[in-house]
Amino acid sequence: MPISGEGWEFYIVRKTVQRRASDGRRRTVGTYQVYRDGVAQTGASMRGVTAEAKGPGANVPADNGKRIEEGRYTLWTQAPGNYATWNYSSSASVGAAPKPALEVGDTADRYEILIHPGHDFLASVGCINLCTSLPDANEPIAYSSSRSRVIAVIGNLKNYLGADFPDRNGRKIPRAFLVIDGEP
Repeated sequence: MPISGEGWEFYIVRKTVQRRASDGRRRTVGTYQVYRDGVAQTGASMRGVTAEAKGPGANVPADNGKRIEEGRYTLWTQAPGNYATWNYSSSASVGAAPKPALEVGDTADRYEILIHPGHDFLASVGCINLCTSLPDANEPIAYSSSRSRVIAVIGNLKNYLGADFPDRNGRKIPRAFLVIDGEP
C-alpha cells in the first residue's frame, strides 16, 4: 500500500522480525519516511527505523499482543496520560510523563495505538517506536534519540498544517495519515 501523495503521510515499510535469544522476545523492524504531499522530507528524524510488536498484524480482537495490520490510518493528537501530543514533559528522562506521541486512529478493536519513543528492546505492545538503527535483536532502542525523533515528527506535522493542527489533545488531525506496508 504505497502513499497517496496527498496530505502528510508517515510511511512504514516493515522488513523483518527480530528475536532476542536471551528471552525469546520478538519485534518487527521496518523503515519510515515522512512525506508532505508526496515529497519525502529531509533530515535524520524524517526517516529512520521503526520497532513494533510481533506479527502478524491483527486489529481484532483488542489486547491481542500483536502489531496492527498493514493499511492506511488516520492520526490523532494523543489525550494526556502517559503520553500526549500537547504539553508532554520537557524532561528527557525515560521515567518522565507524559511522553510525546501521536495516536493512530481507525484501528478497529485496537485502542491506544501510538507512535511514541521506545527504550530497551520494545517499549509497548501494538505501538510504533522510532529508532536510528536496529541491526539485530541485541541492539537496544536508545530512548533519548527515539524521543527526539518523535518530537521532530510532531513538529514537522504541526508546521505542515499550521493553524489546521488541533490546538488540544484528543482530536483528529486533518490530512495526516500513517501508511504501513508489509507483513514479514
